[in-house]
Amino acid sequence: MHLSEQEILRRKEREELIAAGINPYPSETFEVSVTSDEIHEFYEKRKTDYKNISMAGRIMSRRIMGSASFAELQDASGRIQIYIRRDDICPGEDKTLYNDVFKKKIGIGDIVGIKGFVFTTQTGEISVHVTEFKLLTKALKPLPIVKETEDEHGNKVLHDAFTDPEQRYRQRYVDLVVNPHVKDTFIKRTKLVNSIREFLNNKSYLEVETPILQPLYGGAAARPFKTHHNTLDMTLYLRIANELYLKRLIVGGFDGVYEFSKDFRNEGMSRFHNPEFTQVELYVAYKDYNWMMDTVEEMIEKIALDLHDTTQVQVGENVIDFQRPWKRFTMFEAIEHFTGIDISSMDEAELRATAKKLEVPVDDSMGKGKLIDEIFGEHCEHKLIQPTFITDYPVEMSPLAKKHRSKEGLVERFEAICNGKEICNAFSELNDPIDQRKRFEEQLELGKRGDDEAMMLDEDFLRALEYGMPPTAGLGVGIDRLSMIMTNSPSIQEVLFFPQMRPEKKVAELIEKDYEKLGVRAELVPILQKLNMSTKEAIADSKDSKLFNDVCGMRKKLKLNDVTNPTIDEVKAWIEAASK
Repeated sequence: MHLSEQEILRRKEREELIAAGINPYPSETFEVSVTSDEIHEFYEKRKTDYKNISMAGRIMSRRIMGSASFAELQDASGRIQIYIRRDDICPGEDKTLYNDVFKKKIGIGDIVGIKGFVFTTQTGEISVHVTEFKLLTKALKPLPIVKETEDEHGNKVLHDAFTDPEQRYRQRYVDLVVNPHVKDTFIKRTKLVNSIREFLNNKSYLEVETPILQPLYGGAAARPFKTHHNTLDMTLYLRIANELYLKRLIVGGFDGVYEFSKDFRNEGMSRFHNPEFTQVELYVAYKDYNWMMDTVEEMIEKIALDLHDTTQVQVGENVIDFQRPWKRFTMFEAIEHFTGIDISSMDEAELRATAKKLEVPVDDSMGKGKLIDEIFGEHCEHKLIQPTFITDYPVEMSPLAKKHRSKEGLVERFEAICNGKEICNAFSELNDPIDQRKRFEEQLELGKRGDDEAMMLDEDFLRALEYGMPPTAGLGVGIDRLSMIMTNSPSIQEVLFFPQMRPEKKVAELIEKDYEKLGVRAELVPILQKLNMSTKEAIADSKDSKLFNDVCGMRKKLKLNDVTNPTIDEVKAWIEAASK
């Protein structure tokens, strides 16, 4: 394992703390009485409440000034300056806690507990005067240091920020520590979920749970993840949707049910797609898709108000207004509006020719519904910025939706499009078991043609429908997509704590032949290994003058008198070779 110089030093400090009788990872509770944000907000109004406080958090900066020091403490709510005097935390003759522990063995990123009182410095900064100090966790890896300054206009400017997306998503724990504003996104996401839950609970709908492992996948057009249950010796699928189970509950007599579900689709990844995602699905008996459109408008308007105190939300360069009512287009109207072509009466061959004319990618596996969907996706969806309902989809695109009451060949379905992306999908649910069986069979035929997103035929669901499901409106809302919009986040990875990532590349340790290829003399290899220069990356990231001095110093420390020091040019050559 390659360790940096800082990591080696911190491990050494850990051992020295243990040797001195100080547990760097104590077990007992440390009581916290106040947060940094509470102090900043209320201290001036209630100074007497802050004469005896207890806090905990990470050390984010230090200024050692002899027998007194300033540091910055970061807790879950923010940062505050702390002031530490040697004689306050070491009132007796023994000054070890300050002179040896705080000054020499406490570093940035270490977690500490403090007790003391709040005061205002001569420069007017609210701070905590520390009277008791305790190490709670010794960090063995150094944090990336994010420096903050102000420009000539008083705006904050970050330097050396932890900004590489792959590092941020892979090491979200570091991202949250050094980029505290990232927390705001996830706090808003939680508020969004709570807003939806409050809205649905106030309408007396029941929150339920349905299986994630399913013997048949259904409820959407998507490829599943497949697994195997050893005891039952059967194939199971991670659910792609929970729709068919929730509708079974409507058959069972519940008038309104909803579920926040983790769903899984074995498909491509992008800034709008993650293979594991969250949605809320809602089913309400004796309602239709017109009623559900009104409900969606009401619910999402409420979310915007709960999160932003306004219906207007900044999303990239656009200000999106969620105030009711929203614009409504049928799918055919939208395609004609944006392409000038009326496709409403075209058959499959005509649709295929029109798609090619519009330069829409198609293949032989695509049926009529898929062709229409591709035309809409290529020429309409991305142009819909303000919240818009797209209604009345072709029956071929919607095997679980009820046929339109007055328009032949269409179903009662809508999607809400916002900022160029779908945020929800809803139907007047198909409750005719004979029609539903026919639709499933058509999906099986599409599967035979090569459509790997075609639905399976679910006999148990059909049996449930045969017992009778009341007229029902159903809805699915993508929580991740909606969170992107409500937090002005450019990618889905920004609103997922731990998005799916490719496996992290393992850094290969160098062997003797590898050092030889870099031009390192054999007698110098043990010195480089002792310095933890055991990977090409470690050598490539080194500064030539520092590595030169380190090698010379280690040769002397190891008393390798028969080994000749490298020249600075040799060291530069190693670094250059390792960088290729």
